[in-house]
Amino acid sequence: MRLIVALLAALSVATWSLPATAARVQELNRIVAIVDDDVITYQELKDRLETIVAQLRQSKTPLPADNILQRQVLERLIVERLQLKMASRAGIRVDDENLNEVIGKIARDNGLTLAQFRQVLERDGFKFADFREEIRNELTISRLRSRQVESRIVITPQEVENYLAHRQAEGAEGTEYRLEHILIAVPEAARPAEIQAAKARAEELLGRLRSGANFREMAVSYSDGQQALEGGDLGWRKAGQLPTLFSEVALKMAVGAISDPIRSPSGFHILRLAEKRGETKHVVRQTHARHILIRTDAITSDEQARARLLRLRDRILDGEDFDRLARANSDDTGSASQGGDLGWANPGMFVPAFEEAMGKLAPGQVSEPFRSQFGWHIVQVLERRDHDDTEEHIRNQAREALRQRKMEEELENWLRRMRDESYVTIRLDS
Repeated sequence: MRLIVALLAALSVATWSLPATAARVQELNRIVAIVDDDVITYQELKDRLETIVAQLRQSKTPLPADNILQRQVLERLIVERLQLKMASRAGIRVDDENLNEVIGKIARDNGLTLAQFRQVLERDGFKFADFREEIRNELTISRLRSRQVESRIVITPQEVENYLAHRQAEGAEGTEYRLEHILIAVPEAARPAEIQAAKARAEELLGRLRSGANFREMAVSYSDGQQALEGGDLGWRKAGQLPTLFSEVALKMAVGAISDPIRSPSGFHILRLAEKRGETKHVVRQTHARHILIRTDAITSDEQARARLLRLRDRILDGEDFDRLARANSDDTGSASQGGDLGWANPGMFVPAFEEAMGKLAPGQVSEPFRSQFGWHIVQVLERRDHDDTEEHIRNQAREALRQRKMEEELENWLRRMRDESYVTIRLDS
């Protein structure tokens, strides 16, 4: 989530001031945009500007002119506000329990307790209550996009086969690309004059880039793409994870090269190939295990399930056959007929509680009873192995690449339609 990254990047980085003309009136929390029946205030814009500038400085991206950056950040706030309003109408909300889990994970990922993380935020000028609401908004928008866009995307087995065949024919299945991107957008139902103006703007920008202008700075200043305020950086991706038009161009580009403008329904795109790298084999540590599950219900309590598994564990440790006991006692009908055998499993295949208990065992050991969302278990690890998972990994990546490609294309179109169909008035210069 880019806002989280931006906030964390901003810690201990000096803040940035708006231009002198704005600074003289900053005590007036005036309206800078009307979005349908809502407004965006100068203070909201100022707060987000400080965060974005800190992020850009952290990534050593040159800052554009103040007025250009203000308009870029304001446009992002407008699109966010439209999405939050749509989420509210759809009944999408993030409760405090889920929000606390996410913030706790952010703190742990940064090697901090929640209390320490809060202290760091407040030390560097971020109100913890405001931070919580920003994260809640990010999660809300993510759920909205999942419902409105991602849930409609279907990847068929034939698409995966076609994708892999195409990658293999081009010799690019093991190559990753890091592209930087600038979009000069056109409205959904643009008139010929608007299209020609956007094309001329893209060609003028291309001339500046090929004359030595910094690509990341130009992206921050002029791009209408979702990654504009990250310097247009699309990150590391395989060719198939890029929109089709981009992958066709990227395969033919040298590192450092800048593409001609590429026309799409969204507008005109300019690409720069920042880096390129290959891929190695994908080897995973697999575990072969078996288990016995006792479910809880109105008749069987947690205490009774645990006590029953303790007795079964003692019998196994005394030499009774795990296979026979699992067939006779396990409530997991899928594995009980196989003596509780779960087969070879990759990391992450089971729920976290099961993974954690299984991960602590040496081959041959039987766990103490433990609880998961399915009930109470005992598990025995039979063996472990290093497995070359490259082929399946490539197929999984192909499915994800196709999903990501469709998602980005659909998301761009969805956001553009939402923006074009909304009433938005910008009062930044008033």
